[in-house]
Amino acid sequence: MTMVPAIGRELSNPPSDGISNLRFSNSSDHLLVSSWDKSVRLYDANADLLRGEFKHGGAVLDCCFHDDSSGFSVCADYKVRRIDFNAGKEDVLGTHDKPVRCVEYSYAAGQVITGSWDKTIKCWDPRGASGMERTQIGTYQQPERVNSLSLVGNRLVVATAGRHVNIYDLRNMSQPEQRRESSLKYQTRCVRCYPNGSGYALSSVEGRVSMEFFDLSEAAQAKKYAFKCHRKSEDGRDIVYPVNAIAFHPIYGTFASGGCDGFVNIWDGNNKKRLYQYSKYPTSIAALSFSRDGGLLAIASSYTFEEGDKPHEPDTIFVRSVNEIEVKPKPKVSRLVCGIVATVVAQRRL
Repeated sequence: MTMVPAIGRELSNPPSDGISNLRFSNSSDHLLVSSWDKSVRLYDANADLLRGEFKHGGAVLDCCFHDDSSGFSVCADYKVRRIDFNAGKEDVLGTHDKPVRCVEYSYAAGQVITGSWDKTIKCWDPRGASGMERTQIGTYQQPERVNSLSLVGNRLVVATAGRHVNIYDLRNMSQPEQRRESSLKYQTRCVRCYPNGSGYALSSVEGRVSMEFFDLSEAAQAKKYAFKCHRKSEDGRDIVYPVNAIAFHPIYGTFASGGCDGFVNIWDGNNKKRLYQYSKYPTSIAALSFSRDGGLLAIASSYTFEEGDKPHEPDTIFVRSVNEIEVKPKPKVSRLVCGIVATVVAQRRL
């Protein structure tokens, strides 16, 4: 494992309060950022340029792209908004009964999916005119408050409080395909689907990540595992940090994790190895996103109040150029090959 010294360059004009999420566009290096300062901002990450900003009526808890210059935001004011930076226009798709924690846009289904602390998932058709009666497709009750969502193809994974995980097929939302309990003992912070569609990674407040598979066969389930991360030993004590963020590399399928320890780690989930650890960031890692080609990694260094209200470093967005060596899985060397190499070396010494 190698330590990379550079933490990346800071973006100008960052939010003035906690960063709730950031996401790269699927078609450019535009970066969408939501914040507790009630803003949604669109940056050109390469040019270090703030291209636009919307102010909402409450803390913005999540955001996602629709196309390169428009997207969706969800808020503590219970509203789901469509925002268009080119037109400078926003409208309300609808509302939940409590703060809306997460949003995803499904390109496969042409739907916006939102998850709320009112214990529901709602699906919306953004092509309809504004107003809930024209855009809302369905409401689906969840066992607890929704903490995180992730999509791959037509599959939706919903992680809620109480360690529940519901897996849906967007083509039939009447009931979950699978109802699961998290493999981890404590509250879920983040769920992200594997790019190849075979499963998902889930992180928790206990400094662990679990690697799960959709296939319920015995062989597939035998491959699942969990591992410890974002921890340190100090004076004989194990200090455990929440793992707030997971982001998969779009090319190699390796992934980054970010924790309240201020570190970003790169993992090879298939081979159960840590590939890299970047130098420590000023404060907690609140969110991570790889660009569409995996060449950039956006990192939100933003205190997440895990230790209550206290003085902390400013909320900052770093954009880091990613070297292939940091994210490309290293080839497995079999024991047989190791044995042959050792034998050859020993013979040459004779």
